[in-house]
Amino acid sequence: MTLMLKIVAVAAIFLGEALSIFAELIASRQFGKAGGDLAMLWPMFLLVSLGGILLVFGYALGYMYLKNIWIIVAISVGAILVVEPILAVLLFRDVPTAGSLIGLILGGFGALAAIFL
Repeated sequence: MTLMLKIVAVAAIFLGEALSIFAELIASRQFGKAGGDLAMLWPMFLLVSLGGILLVFGYALGYMYLKNIWIIVAISVGAILVVEPILAVLLFRDVPTAGSLIGLILGGFGALAAIFL
């Protein structure tokens, strides 16, 4: 049961980061266009709020079962380094630079190392 709760905590952190980053990228894309609509900020605010709730839940559950905040922080930073470039490519159709690609790879290794070591 403990392993399952650890997996839920990591999944909540990844999903929370993904929702928050997705909302940020969608909002920036809308305002990058001429005459961005302020009405679309409300759904993005709700999406970021849901992501924040998942992050708090993931941090709390992760700390409860992993007993080390540094593991949780490494997982969160790794999630950002992995999820943000993937969403940027999917939403903007822009190819990552060499530095962001290296960050993506190292972030993935860092998140895996924090989980399994």
